[in-house]
Amino acid sequence: MLDHMGAMLEVVNDYLLFSSSENSCDGPLVSNLPQSSFRSSSQLSNSHGPGFAKVNRRDGAGGWAPVESNKYQWLEVDLGERTEITAVATQGRYGSSDWVSSFLLMFSDTGCNWKQYRQEDNIRAFTGNSNADSVVQFKLQQPVFARFLRLLPLDWNPNGRIGLRLEAYGCPYKSDVARFDGSSCLLYRFSPNPTSSQTAKDTISLKFKTLQNSGTLIHTEGQDDHTITLELHKGKLLLHLRKGTVASSTIKSIYLSHMVVSLGSLLDDQHWHHVAIERFSGHLNFTVDKSSQQIQVPAELSPSEINKCHGSQRVMSRRNFHGCLENLLWNDVNVIDLAKQQQQVFITVHLQRGGNTSPPHHSPTKQRDGGGFRTWNRAGLLLTFDLQQQAGSLWLYLSEARVRLQIHKAGRYTILVDVTAGFGLNDGQWHSVDLTARRGHLTITVDKEEDSTAHASPSFPVVSGNNLFFGGCPDSENNQECRNPFNVFQGCMRHIHVDNNAVDLIKVQQMLIGNYSDLQIDMCGIIDRCSPSHCEHGGRCTQSWSTFHCNCSNTGYSGATCHSSVYEKSCEAYKHQGNTSGLYYIDVDGSGPIKSQLIYCNMTDKTWLVIQHNNTELTKLKASSGINQHLAYFNYSADAEQLWAIITQAEHCEQEVLYHCRKSLLLNTPDGSPFTWWVGRTDEPQTYWGGAVPGSQQCGCGLQGNCIDSDHYCNCDADRKEWATDSGLLTHKENLPVRWVVVGDLQRPGSEAAYKVGPLKCHGDKNFWNAAFFNKETSYLHFPTFHGELSADISFLFKTTAASGVFLENLGIKDFIRVELSSPTEVVFSFDVGNGPFEVRVETGDVALNDDRWHRVRAERNVKEASLRVDAFPNATQKAPADGHIHLQLNSQLFVGGTASRMKGFLGCIRSLQLNGRTLDLEERAKITPGVRPGCPGHCSSYGELCQNQGRCVEMYNGFSCDCGLSAYAGPFCQREVSADFKPGTSVQYTFKEPYELNRNISTQSSSIYSDLKLRGENVSFSFRSSQSPALLLYVSSYYREYLAVLLNRNGKSLHERVHSPSSESVNCLFLNPQFDLSTKCLQVLFCNLFQIDQHEREDFNLTSDAEFNAIKSVVLGKVHESGELDPEIARLNSQGFSGCLSVVQFNSVAPLKAALLYPNTSPVIVIGSLVESTCGSSSPANPYPAETIHSLSGKRGGVKFPMMGGICGNSVIAVVIFVILCALAIMARFLYRRKETFHTQEPQGIKPEADSPEYPFHSEPNSQNILSENQKEYFI
Repeated sequence: MLDHMGAMLEVVNDYLLFSSSENSCDGPLVSNLPQSSFRSSSQLSNSHGPGFAKVNRRDGAGGWAPVESNKYQWLEVDLGERTEITAVATQGRYGSSDWVSSFLLMFSDTGCNWKQYRQEDNIRAFTGNSNADSVVQFKLQQPVFARFLRLLPLDWNPNGRIGLRLEAYGCPYKSDVARFDGSSCLLYRFSPNPTSSQTAKDTISLKFKTLQNSGTLIHTEGQDDHTITLELHKGKLLLHLRKGTVASSTIKSIYLSHMVVSLGSLLDDQHWHHVAIERFSGHLNFTVDKSSQQIQVPAELSPSEINKCHGSQRVMSRRNFHGCLENLLWNDVNVIDLAKQQQQVFITVHLQRGGNTSPPHHSPTKQRDGGGFRTWNRAGLLLTFDLQQQAGSLWLYLSEARVRLQIHKAGRYTILVDVTAGFGLNDGQWHSVDLTARRGHLTITVDKEEDSTAHASPSFPVVSGNNLFFGGCPDSENNQECRNPFNVFQGCMRHIHVDNNAVDLIKVQQMLIGNYSDLQIDMCGIIDRCSPSHCEHGGRCTQSWSTFHCNCSNTGYSGATCHSSVYEKSCEAYKHQGNTSGLYYIDVDGSGPIKSQLIYCNMTDKTWLVIQHNNTELTKLKASSGINQHLAYFNYSADAEQLWAIITQAEHCEQEVLYHCRKSLLLNTPDGSPFTWWVGRTDEPQTYWGGAVPGSQQCGCGLQGNCIDSDHYCNCDADRKEWATDSGLLTHKENLPVRWVVVGDLQRPGSEAAYKVGPLKCHGDKNFWNAAFFNKETSYLHFPTFHGELSADISFLFKTTAASGVFLENLGIKDFIRVELSSPTEVVFSFDVGNGPFEVRVETGDVALNDDRWHRVRAERNVKEASLRVDAFPNATQKAPADGHIHLQLNSQLFVGGTASRMKGFLGCIRSLQLNGRTLDLEERAKITPGVRPGCPGHCSSYGELCQNQGRCVEMYNGFSCDCGLSAYAGPFCQREVSADFKPGTSVQYTFKEPYELNRNISTQSSSIYSDLKLRGENVSFSFRSSQSPALLLYVSSYYREYLAVLLNRNGKSLHERVHSPSSESVNCLFLNPQFDLSTKCLQVLFCNLFQIDQHEREDFNLTSDAEFNAIKSVVLGKVHESGELDPEIARLNSQGFSGCLSVVQFNSVAPLKAALLYPNTSPVIVIGSLVESTCGSSSPANPYPAETIHSLSGKRGGVKFPMMGGICGNSVIAVVIFVILCALAIMARFLYRRKETFHTQEPQGIKPEADSPEYPFHSEPNSQNILSENQKEYFI
């Protein structure tokens, strides 16, 4: 019967290991054990011994109780053999007030080298009892395979003491084990049966444990020189995939291709680790414990040989494996079991069946060679002691990941010895440190290497005093013998020798020798927090003993775990931050797996995203013998995954295709096979051309019915000797982009063709404006459960007038996540992952968030912290608790705009809601949900400020636009300067219609092209760049022979405004600025209320009411061709014309230059001479401040806000005020004087100064000495 049972276990061994039934593996393991199976740190009395610690038993004193209740007590159970443990239960001591409220759980195969059980790889403490009678049971998330269990109390009843009864649940565990001593091997060959030579899926699985950090576990050889090698290297498992070899004179072979994948860490801890390698469909799944990675490999890879013979020339490792393998399975074959039966296996290995599988115990002398410490910290005290005869103190410590030894003189900080050795010792590996002191000589050696040895020659003996302190100093305030000016050591130590004698740490634990505090003896609790790494998107993980850090530099992501993208998801998002055309990084899925890509965004009325490929030029083809087809591939600047995501997100995509032909057919006839086709996203041939619809086998002219031959549906299919063209746009997103094109009709004599495939262009972002309006507090949208177990980010925009409301909520059994507006000035992000509710709050102070404007919210939670950001307010963060739960487990639907209880619902709009980079389609769900409407108008209240330079914000269903009709600027935000180069003969004349008094036949409707009867003030602004002086810049005339002229004097250092009215003598306003010289880049002036030059101080000049314009006739830029009525001086100046650049010309509400360049056919503009739009008016690098138009309303100057342009110190402001007052008085005095003179003569008197007179600083001839050199200067008026 026993043999039969053994046979059954042998057959279902794979089942027991990998598919243990939870229903059958739950039997009690402790209740039937003898008392000899129990051990403890101490016992209060014989009746309180550990053998009485059985659940629901009242033997003895009703359970175990130690002598003292402190954190150094423990209870241990020997299960007799390795057992699968699935649950544990605890109970207090019967009839007492003694119980344990929290504890640690340890397990071991040997009764030493304990390993701590952690929930979620992070939580070390279990919650215990709250009374002495109830039983608290914990089902382990992952079963434990061990022989020994140890429980360490952490907390207990404060009004009692430690009291415990224990039970464990599970089932027997059987296994086949092979032990390797570093020189043994096991070789298994497949049967030559051809029917089983290759399977659709191959699996290798095993468990191993070792104390050595390097060695080869498995080497397989398959067909076509494919090999797989599983190697342990520095505590990590490396999976080598190789193909092909080249002979080499060295021991190692040279492989033609080689891929290495690393997984796991700290695997040299003498504990069992599970490994699985699965091959299927050209992939390898590589698993180590709980970490998995999928690898793409050649599909034909099929291992045909497993070779574990360490030291073979086929194996790359320099060391053979020293340790144990358990349950080595190749598919369904138990290799170790075959080795026992000596079938198809060559054996030089020790085989065991269950039981203790530890390597032989080494003598203390040999153990000393194993190592000394391992840590992740860069600093920490290793050893300190006082020298004899109070000669000083010695410190051996880690500093900058190097071992450093210092000896200080007693009572002083004088350093007598200071040496360092080793480097990079915070890598988590075991490192040995040997400190040898002989008379007159001191040596430190790290890892037995000569290169890591340091020497010193002290002039005094280095002999320790009574006590040696390892790792730190006692907490006693009266302790004068141990001083630690450095960090305490956090890590593991082993094989401690003093005077060549091994220190027995078990006796230290028992307080028989020495003393200790805050230590866990007979175990190493080091954790590799970077394996697997919680750093996402390529972030580099570094760690210390208690935490880890992610370096997100150059990744494009930010946050504690590099989770959130720093880039926007579309060009549309960049545009609505006020950005102009240029190259931008686009991250289509935000925090998702798709990488960001540098893409050109063309910010026009529609925001176009342009993706180039490697062949956008016209490619010419000619007939060639032997060549029937031409194949062209197109490689885009974005990869396939990025392209498809961009196309899916866009509202519209297009790609231009063009085909020039002469006797080269394109698509033939609808009944024939196409000569040319293209392949797009679906990898299927497409037989239609630009402008047609999929599957039509037509070109655009065929769809429109205007091909040159009505019998064909493409111009090129007419097969004529003359050149013809078929071109158009491909707009069906499902087929874009064009990946390759095949041109077929090239073999005939005389055939010629040329093709061109343009870049992929897309506009719109379906996600950016996706919104829903919630008009009932009880309404909400529901979506599938949000999965963000380890990392969760939520971002959205909202606008509301309500004081509070829940934006979204998702619940679990205990866990939850919620974002809400708790008050008009506060947003709260709250969640619970099992550690209790956490809240992160952002308060906006005096800024109300219920102002019916869009506000952006970003919330993120990861294993390190939670953060919340609202608009541009500072981030609020909350650190995650150490050793706490890290998995967010939700199971309800996601509620948006409300809660499951239908209380505290949100009233307002939510837009662009994204969870972990995925946008939820609020509009589609809102269409079928009562109380919720799709879309949300009213964007100008938030984005209207983007419309610059008198641009007007216009509401749209999905977004807004800027109307630049009243602005001299163009572009999507009215920010692009409209400029043109002027030649001496160039003239731009904008003509106003006659006023009603002069033309009674016109309509009484007013328009911008009709002249106002009277204007109390003229608003003029423009920018210019000129190498000419003097020059006439602008001329305004009226129907009453009034005019206004803006002149640049001959030295280029001052501007004049000349105003003439028949009822008064001409007024000549001279504007001087001490800082306006030849180095000035920009000039800005507003007539006649405000005057500004460049970025300098502004000056006010007011003309009297008589100097007003009546019935303006025209505004002229450049040369005035109707010069019969010009003032003689102006006429002489006008004869030279204007050479230079004019930009953003604005006269009141009219932009004459913009009208002439952009709307010449619909504007009352006359252009004479050459006029071409250019960028001559754009700001140069020398001027870092953009030119900015200043708006002024006559009589309402008090409400005008002038932008600060450049720094203006207080003294300059005072000087400007004084200068303005003096200038205004001078002008008024001069004007009144001339008014008085006019009153006497009743005749207008012209001003006729000499040409060289200083009172009139203009020549009719340009001043060659004042012409600017090569670099023209730019001014803004």
